[in-house]
Amino acid sequence: MSRSDTLAWIQKTKIVPVIRAGSAQEALDAVEALIEGGIDVLEITMTVPGAIEVVGEVAKKHGHRALVGAGTVLNSVTAEKCIEAGARFIVSPALHTGTVEVCRSLDVAIAPGALTPSEVLQAWNLGADLVKVFPCDAMGGASYLRSLKAPLPHVKLMPTGGVTLSNVTDFIRAGAEAVGVGSNLVDISLLREGRREDLVERAKAFCQAVSE
Repeated sequence: MSRSDTLAWIQKTKIVPVIRAGSAQEALDAVEALIEGGIDVLEITMTVPGAIEVVGEVAKKHGHRALVGAGTVLNSVTAEKCIEAGARFIVSPALHTGTVEVCRSLDVAIAPGALTPSEVLQAWNLGADLVKVFPCDAMGGASYLRSLKAPLPHVKLMPTGGVTLSNVTDFIRAGAEAVGVGSNLVDISLLREGRREDLVERAKAFCQAVSE
């Protein structure tokens, strides 16, 4: 799958769930619930114990029907390992030139993090496929995204931080190509409390919101 194919997939789904969990099994359980709820893009963060192995396992099992990526990737070495395991996109909270270069050379989509207009433009000019605007809520959420898009309409933005079911449509209308959603969607405590179905229903609700 090419970078352009990956980007098109993300733009179609519009939701990138940020999966953080206390164990590999919790992350895998969250993946299953999200897929059941209709979300076919999955970001496994490197803060999950055994994260690269989790990426590999999810890619092997669901790679035919879900787009598996790696998040919180802080350097090019980790990016390469994730890609070897099966990650089709890489997400970082910050901009690391070497990571962008590795992803470009391997034809894998990359979404580095940025916040200010200068950082966003720098990331885009270095070759980002999407720029992760993080933490977007700290700068005003959807209104800040709209302000960024005014002078930078050509830059593809993925706001992350503070995205909820009640405001996700605001971000899409403000110009987001997709949104990164953390615990407001992937609430691991639901699994720990035996409320898996609530996570499935939450995924369905997010899908419904962006489809409208």
